[in-house]
Amino acid sequence: MTSTTTDPDEADLDTGLLAPVRAGSTAERETGDRAVLQALLDSEAALTRAWCTTGRIPAAAGPAVTAAARADRFDARSLALRARAGGNPVIPLVTDLVRAVAESAPEHADHIHRGATSQDILDTALVLIAHRTLGSIAADLVRTGEELARLASAHRTTAMPGRTLTQHAVPTTFGLKAAGWRSLVLDAHDRLMHVRGSLPAQLGGAAGTLAACHVGKVRPSERDTVKQPGEAVAGDDVGLELVAAYAAELGLAAPALPWHTLRTPVADLAGALAFTVGALGKIAADVLVLSRTEIAEVTEGTRGSSSAMPHKQNPIQATLIASAARQVPSLSAVLFGSLTGEDERPAGAWHAEWGPLREALRLVGGAAHHTKELCAGLLVHPARMRANLDLTGGRLLSERLSTHLATELGRAGARELLDRASRRAADEHLDLLDALRREARGRAPGPELSINEPSEPGSGPRPDVPRSAQQQPHPPRSPEDRAVAALPPDIDDPLGYLGSAAALTDRALERRPRQDRT
Repeated sequence: MTSTTTDPDEADLDTGLLAPVRAGSTAERETGDRAVLQALLDSEAALTRAWCTTGRIPAAAGPAVTAAARADRFDARSLALRARAGGNPVIPLVTDLVRAVAESAPEHADHIHRGATSQDILDTALVLIAHRTLGSIAADLVRTGEELARLASAHRTTAMPGRTLTQHAVPTTFGLKAAGWRSLVLDAHDRLMHVRGSLPAQLGGAAGTLAACHVGKVRPSERDTVKQPGEAVAGDDVGLELVAAYAAELGLAAPALPWHTLRTPVADLAGALAFTVGALGKIAADVLVLSRTEIAEVTEGTRGSSSAMPHKQNPIQATLIASAARQVPSLSAVLFGSLTGEDERPAGAWHAEWGPLREALRLVGGAAHHTKELCAGLLVHPARMRANLDLTGGRLLSERLSTHLATELGRAGARELLDRASRRAADEHLDLLDALRREARGRAPGPELSINEPSEPGSGPRPDVPRSAQQQPHPPRSPEDRAVAALPPDIDDPLGYLGSAAALTDRALERRPRQDRT
């Protein structure tokens, strides 16, 4: 279908066509241009209200500016185009906001943007965007943790192959795996909550001294105070008072110093976002492996289709999460790079943050949403897990066998016997235990003699001899034979080698997410 849009600028606006991971998400809405515009206006209005709180401008100025500071009254596209002249959108926005207030309350138009510089407003607006977006991301992480707790509890003893360096290692449980995923999700949640609670407002003026705040009307109580030029009265500094009032109006932390080139808040946010998407990416990576056709231990509840192959049911949610996990680290690297900004306010370093920060918030928000949906609908297949445990013919229990054999043969002797048996099992397509018995007895390949079979092939049961006596093996002929004969009868049962998996799962599920105190 041909677009009916006639304005080429409108036709080129980003609709998320190439970003399915965040398209339609809450994070996308909370970081869109309209949301950014409103955050800029909120920052300007809060500054005016903060001045009112200090008593240095008329109390009516705050409500007048706040009433005019509505995003639907401003043209975001016009602001974006005019921002090219000064390098940021705050400059044209202040012009438009002054004009809007002058139309309804001209006596208060001069109280807009007082004592601030463009970076103060834009930094504060982006902090507001981050604060709001982190709230919705954290909510999705809490829900994801709940779903993973359900899976971990339900599959506390569901055995599956543990895999290391892509190969079967020893048995584990899906419950322990899900508990591990949940632990990462809670780690991410708690880091985001810590960062969210410490996000500061920005107010420093032209070069971080708040000098412009000291110009103009002063309180009557200060008129009688004898001060040298530039000297502040301890505990009654107008700049510090204004910063505290500004942060309180916005629900943000009050910074100890202006952070125009002290970008700790941005770096902390970048680190938390990168960690979060990495934690979610771990879940996605595991699901992508476990849902492979030849493994098939889990499947997504909502399965993606293929344009060319109708039989395919692709793990699309895990795919989208994995795509976000590969993008955010590079965006965070740009944000960390801004720590090296020069002087009191930098050229380029600050400007370079805006796009990567917004995109990182969007991607992490989208990944958190898809992870919540993935975990809520994840289908676990215990029967397939059990079948895969048997896939290597007991070789994933070699560690267990080695431990038992070492009591008779010593560590080196047990390892040497198992190495021979493992090669024989692979070469002759035998179960490891069968190969072990044959190696221990020094037998050529042929029909297996079980440890519990009669010693003479073809001998039948004798009614005058107890059955238990008839099932004893022939006398061991070597230390290796004796060691193998002493193995427990359930040595090849994977369920008997799960260690502390259940206890570890239970302990992990005791943890609760950090409470939001902001």
